[in-house]
Amino acid sequence: MLRSLPRAASGSAPFRVHPQRIQPNTGHLPAATCPFEARQDQRRYAGIHAISNPTLAGIEKRWEGMPPQQQADLWMALRDRMKVNWHEMTLQEKKAAYWIAFGPHGPRSLPPPDEGKKIFWYTMLGVGVSGVIFLLIRTQSRPPPKTMTAQYQAMTNDYLKAQRTEPITGVSSEGYKGKGMIQSKPRKGPPPDEDEE
Repeated sequence: MLRSLPRAASGSAPFRVHPQRIQPNTGHLPAATCPFEARQDQRRYAGIHAISNPTLAGIEKRWEGMPPQQQADLWMALRDRMKVNWHEMTLQEKKAAYWIAFGPHGPRSLPPPDEGKKIFWYTMLGVGVSGVIFLLIRTQSRPPPKTMTAQYQAMTNDYLKAQRTEPITGVSSEGYKGKGMIQSKPRKGPPPDEDEE
């Protein structure tokens, strides 16, 4: 029984023993935890060769037209190059990495030069169309109801006073100085009749 334990442990264990720690058996090297391991990681990535200058030349003009797979491959190659000491990278690689990460492309692309004018004129067009629609509705609508005249609203105040409506704070109270129901401008012509529709 004791002889089978190491064999079973080595064959089915998802962990491998490392001198400093235990980690999942993923096949990747562990992250550097000491300066010695950091130097080993740098040496491992130092073997990655520099990207050729013709590949990076004019990347600003060619990036938008490149197929997505080629863009991803170039970015991955640059990402691997950035893992080494940056003093070992070529100037062309540094420029390309910066431009791909922060350049004006994709969602950061610059607006077209006449975008401000288009926004202004389309806004003015919308305001103009809404003004025309408003005027058409106003010209085709019925006149305001008789209750929307100052004379009718003054008669409503008189009726409320006669009925003693709200005698504490309303129109019927002593010394009331508010407008009451009056909210419209006076109508031209005679005051409305009781029977007027």
